[in-house]
Amino acid sequence: MSRTRTRTERRRTVVANRSQTTPVETSEIRALVRAAGDAVVADVTQSGPDDSGTYFGRGTVAELAETVAETDAQRVVVDDELDPGQHHALESAMPDGTTVLDRYRLVLELFEAGAGSRRAKLQVELARLRYELPRLIESADEGLLNEVTEKGSPVYDVRDRIDRLERKLDELPNPADQFRQRRREEGFDLVTIAGYTNAGKSTLLHRLADDMSLADSEPSAGTNVTDEPTDATGPSKDGTAAVGDRLFETLETTTRRATLAGRPVLATDTVGFVDDLPHDLIESFSSTLSEAGAADVVVLVVDASDPESRFRDRLDVSLEVLGTQGVDDDRIVTALNKVDRLSGAERTRRREIAAERLPSAATRPITVSVLEGTNLGTVRDAIVDRLPTERATLRLPNCDEAMALVSRAYDRTHVETVDYDGTDVTLVCRGRPAVVERLRRAAERLQ
Repeated sequence: MSRTRTRTERRRTVVANRSQTTPVETSEIRALVRAAGDAVVADVTQSGPDDSGTYFGRGTVAELAETVAETDAQRVVVDDELDPGQHHALESAMPDGTTVLDRYRLVLELFEAGAGSRRAKLQVELARLRYELPRLIESADEGLLNEVTEKGSPVYDVRDRIDRLERKLDELPNPADQFRQRRREEGFDLVTIAGYTNAGKSTLLHRLADDMSLADSEPSAGTNVTDEPTDATGPSKDGTAAVGDRLFETLETTTRRATLAGRPVLATDTVGFVDDLPHDLIESFSSTLSEAGAADVVVLVVDASDPESRFRDRLDVSLEVLGTQGVDDDRIVTALNKVDRLSGAERTRRREIAAERLPSAATRPITVSVLEGTNLGTVRDAIVDRLPTERATLRLPNCDEAMALVSRAYDRTHVETVDYDGTDVTLVCRGRPAVVERLRRAAERLQ
C-alpha cells in the first residue's frame, strides 16, 4: 500500500485504486479528479483481488478512512465502478459527511458540468438518474417497500423522472440531423474529428478551420498532465472549442467551416472517448457518435505519446466504436498525434502498431504534431482523397441566370475553370456528386 499527499485550497479529495498488478496506477484518476476542479490530497492503493462487500479489503478500508480524517478530505473517488452494495458499505465506513464517488459517477459529473444544449443536459440527467436509482434503492432497503408506500418516495420520484426524461428525448427533434441534411444540400462535405479526450482533437479543428486560430489559446509544447493542481483552461477567444492539455475540454460538438483543396467542408470536433466509459453513458451521447457515422470522412486522432499498451488499447477501442457507427476503414484518416514527444524509434513503433490494425495502404496512419503543424498538409490531402467527388463540364449561355449558377458553383464546389467565349460560358467544377448533378440539371434548363 502507498500514500502520497499534496496541498491545495480546492475541494479536498482522496483517490483510491485497486489492481492485481503493482505498482497500482493513479495518474489517470488524478487527472479526472483535477478536471472536476478538485485537489488530490492523498491516494490509497491496494494490490490484489477486490472484496465483494466493500471493494477494498478490510485493512485498506481502514487506511482509507484514516487518510480521509487526517487530510480533512470531503470526497473519496474510487477508480472503478462500484456496485450499489459496495458503494453503500464503503461510504458508511468513511467519516461522517464524506462523499464516495466511483469513476462512473465522476465522469457523469464532468459531463454534467460541460453539457450546454438542452438535449445534452437531459441526456446527462437521464444517465445520472439511471446510475443513482439502484444506489438509492440499496440505501433505502427497497425490500421493505411496496407499491403503496413507494408512492411519493424518493425511489418512485426518480423512476417517474426517468420515464419523463425518456419521453422528452424521444419527442425532441434532432437538430444535428436537420443541420447535416441542409449542409449536404448546400454542397458542404462533412468531416468529423474523433478520438479520446485530450488527444488533440480541438487543436486540429483550430488548424483546419477557416475562421479559427491557435493564437493566444495554445498550450506550450511538451506540456504534460502532472500531479500538481493546475487551473482549468478557459475557452478560446473565439468562443468555440477550447485548446488545452486538459481532459474534457470538448463536451459539446463544435462545427466550423474549412476549405480543403478549394472544397467547402464542415469539420466537427466531437465529445472525446474516455477509458472504461459505461455503456449507459455512451448511449446518452449516441447523437454525438452519430456525427461520425454521418460524416464523409472521420479523422481519428490518437495520442501517440501514450505508453505503448495504452496506445494500442485506445486505438483498438476507437476503431471499434467507429465501426459500431458504420464507419468503414476507408473513410478514416488516422492521425498519430504528439510525435514531437517521441524518439525516432518510438515513432516507428507506433506506426507499426497502427499499421497492424489498418493494413491497407489507403488507410496508412499519419504521424503528426498538431501543435507544431507537422504533417498537417498530409492530413488535409488524405481527407480530400476520401471525399466523394464528381467532375463536370457545364456549357451555359452568357446570361444573368448563368452568372448566378456560376456563383452557386463557386459556393458549393471547387471551380477549376470558367471560360467566357462570346455568347457561351464553359464551367468546369468538381464536388459532391449530388451537388454536381443539381448544377448539371440547372445548366440544362438554361439551354
